[in-house]
Amino acid sequence: MSQLSLDQIALQLESPNSRDRMVALASLRGVSAEEAVPLIKKVLQDENLQIRSMAVFALGLKQTADCYPILVNLLESDPDYGIRADAAGALGYLEDIRAFEPLSRAFYEDTDWLVRFSAAVSLGNLKDPRAHDLLVKALDSEEVVLQQAAIAAIGEIKDVSAVDQILRFVQSSDWLVRQRLAEALGNLPVAKSLSALKYLEKDSHPHVSESAQISLKRLTETGVSEG
Repeated sequence: MSQLSLDQIALQLESPNSRDRMVALASLRGVSAEEAVPLIKKVLQDENLQIRSMAVFALGLKQTADCYPILVNLLESDPDYGIRADAAGALGYLEDIRAFEPLSRAFYEDTDWLVRFSAAVSLGNLKDPRAHDLLVKALDSEEVVLQQAAIAAIGEIKDVSAVDQILRFVQSSDWLVRQRLAEALGNLPVAKSLSALKYLEKDSHPHVSESAQISLKRLTETGVSEG
């Protein structure tokens, strides 16, 4: 993209029309991170919440040294729970191991379930085994989406030690929970996973049974047996 076009985007981000600013922000997709991030920073405190959300998300995709501290600050101090959740999600995209501590704090301390959900998902993205205790705790949440996030993240971090804890969801009334379980077990190569997947393969919901079949194939290929 030419410098002129970048200048035009920069001008459009200053437009009083929120739609212009939104289009300008979307136009940064094809711009390098080094050129895009200074422009994204212009609208991080935009009066339009949707634009702010887009900008925060963009910082997770356009990665420079500036992104991590900005996202941590938003996660820890922004008054809007949606922006805090966006920041937690963007930190997962960065896959920066330094995010383990702020994401963990957000999970334990933030009062909004959406922020805690995003933090749990991102901890899975980091693939850090230190998340074990936190994710097992999330399994006891009253929020079903948090249970889903924790099960998925346990699979992401390949936490074989948590297999027993997630197997209690094999008969969950929520099919999405059962699907997340089927997907996660494919990353947990132990005999108990294989047995549970053979059970889930017969699930009445097609998405669950299909996910179980895919995970069964993966475990079989790795040589796991029920013996």
